[in-house]
Amino acid sequence: QVQLVESGGGLVQAGGSLRLSCAAYGSISSINDMGWYRQAPGKQRELVARITSGGSTTYQDSLKGRFTISRDNAKNTVYLQMNSLKPEDTAVYYCKADLRPYYSGNYYLYWGQGAQVTVSS
Repeated sequence: QVQLVESGGGLVQAGGSLRLSCAAYGSISSINDMGWYRQAPGKQRELVARITSGGSTTYQDSLKGRFTISRDNAKNTVYLQMNSLKPEDTAVYYCKADLRPYYSGNYYLYWGQGAQVTVSS
């Protein structure tokens, strides 16, 4: 069984920083892209950033310069460093991974359970 476990969410004042982590556990053969998405109340889930297995990154344009995605392939873990946080960054942040379990020849998309990030003004 494969699962993604997120950590690092919480409450922070505007201008502060948080670092989210998401580790993939289980019988995993390989992982392609990993990414972070967020969903604010009443809004659709949106891409924050994603990273390939080779380290190439893509960001939501409005978040460039404040958010940084990285990964540790040896630990099957993706990180999101969030700086200069704003109240509008308040949302539930989800990680996603495109991975292949040992028992399958196919890749599947897995989601984490979500981490609440609240930025107070």
